[in-house]
Amino acid sequence: MSYLKKVDHISYACEKGSIERWAWFHIEVEGGTLIKRIDDVRPDDKKSSMKIWCIDYGDFGIALIEGIDREEKSQVTNFVEKHGDHSCQHVAYDCYDLEDFQRNMIEKGGHPRGQTLVRDDGFGILKQMFAKGYASGHAGEATFPEYCQRPTSAEEAKDIQTTFSNEAGEGFYNQVQDAIDSGDETPFFDFSKMPTEWQVPAEHAVGH
Repeated sequence: MSYLKKVDHISYACEKGSIERWAWFHIEVEGGTLIKRIDDVRPDDKKSSMKIWCIDYGDFGIALIEGIDREEKSQVTNFVEKHGDHSCQHVAYDCYDLEDFQRNMIEKGGHPRGQTLVRDDGFGILKQMFAKGYASGHAGEATFPEYCQRPTSAEEAKDIQTTFSNEAGEGFYNQVQDAIDSGDETPFFDFSKMPTEWQVPAEHAVGH
């Protein structure tokens, strides 16, 4: 049983001053459409922030992020210094049922970065869960997965907004920053729960 429906969006971290260049690439070369532009996600934060621009391709999207350094270096700047310009920070996967996936993931040893959020991320309303980094270490330098669920009808959208309205308003920048500030360097998955007798299953041809 697959819990994942498709790739929802991919987030790329851009070095300082290059987000316009990469926006041109994704819009003019690849044919995407800029649907959301936020030039400062935390304008009142004296320490750091980031830009985020959302580009849509119809069935999936791309989010470009660029660090804004103030009193401190932005976590996005740290990420780019570690991995390079236009490096993939995270991939978001659209789930059939996010809560079902979360139960299975946690039971098998997974660790969310924080609580489930609900917001309009530029591509529409969704509920989302950011995981900790795949590898242990500095939270701002780690690649990580996001798992989300988008409503398929206006009624589902209404239900999501009603159910999770008290959890809205906090994005992944805040969750990663909290992890940096607290020194949390633990990874996404604890593989000690992987059964010792597990073996790679036989191949299955696509469509069968």
